[in-house]
Amino acid sequence: MATLRRLRIGDHIVAEFSELSLRYRLEMAIYRWRRVEPLAWAPLPVPLDEARIGLVTSAGLYRPGTDEPFCEIRGGDYSFRSIPDDAGLSALAVGQTSGAFDRGPMESDRNVALPVERLRTLVARGAVGSSAPRHLSFNGSIPAPGRLVRESAPEAAKIFLDDGVQAALLIPV
Repeated sequence: MATLRRLRIGDHIVAEFSELSLRYRLEMAIYRWRRVEPLAWAPLPVPLDEARIGLVTSAGLYRPGTDEPFCEIRGGDYSFRSIPDDAGLSALAVGQTSGAFDRGPMESDRNVALPVERLRTLVARGAVGSSAPRHLSFNGSIPAPGRLVRESAPEAAKIFLDDGVQAALLIPV
């Protein structure tokens, strides 16, 4: 087995293992990595300039005082939070439970994790039809995704279907 030295998403290096704490290096070394066959993409049912777009982030963003924060539970917190499109981004708290990444960029600009203001710009320019009335925030540190797939994902999909969302932009953090 090859020694893991870098965490990658596609061709992008997101972390050097030497930058991670001993805890995370050990967890990565013993984690049972899964290989998943890609799913077929569905064609967009309308032109992009007519489509309603929803955002899905794995930053664990939530509204303090309104939402419960994400928590560390065995297998990962598979719940999600609904973020209204008109929510003030600076008022959102970062609840991502993993400590294995640099939070600085998303702490200084929530658009890094939930690009609502960028989406509004695209709507204003006519590049996309509209923004969903609510967006979804998951905690991205879910090493055992079974409950996410069985419970949370169908519930999240129903919310987007009820809101008339025709395409979702996934923002992994």
